[in-house]
Amino acid sequence: MYRRILLAYDGTAEGGLAVREGALLAKQCCAQIFLLAVVPETSATRLADGVYAGAVAQQIDPYQAMLERVAAWLEERGYNPVARLEVGEPAPTIGAVAKAVDADLVVISHHHQGFLARLWEDSTEAWLSDHLSCTLMIARNPLTEDAFVEAG
Repeated sequence: MYRRILLAYDGTAEGGLAVREGALLAKQCCAQIFLLAVVPETSATRLADGVYAGAVAQQIDPYQAMLERVAAWLEERGYNPVARLEVGEPAPTIGAVAKAVDADLVVISHHHQGFLARLWEDSTEAWLSDHLSCTLMIARNPLTEDAFVEAG
């Protein structure tokens, strides 16, 4: 069904659940996993970078460490992810990487937002659903580590 699955990981607990859910699906489909972390470069971070040179660059090391931890976690469980770190606006960057790796499926996490947050913030989910040429899965399954091991 799916041959190439892109797991977009943002370092949150919800993101970790999405990685688990996507990894299980990859195992069931014998799919290759592409693990992506995006260092967010939004208009606010570009402004901060203009005021304090290197603001974006300072975020790269923690994101790289986070990506390496998740890749190692997957490898310890028998997966062989291709890890990739990018800098940019999250939604378009996820879309560009999905296209570059010819993903069949992109798995992202869901973050609950209140009404005001929905009004003020761009929705990664909405942008991806409008622009991806492959299937988008918004993972919401509260899969614990024990349930992951049992299911895998």
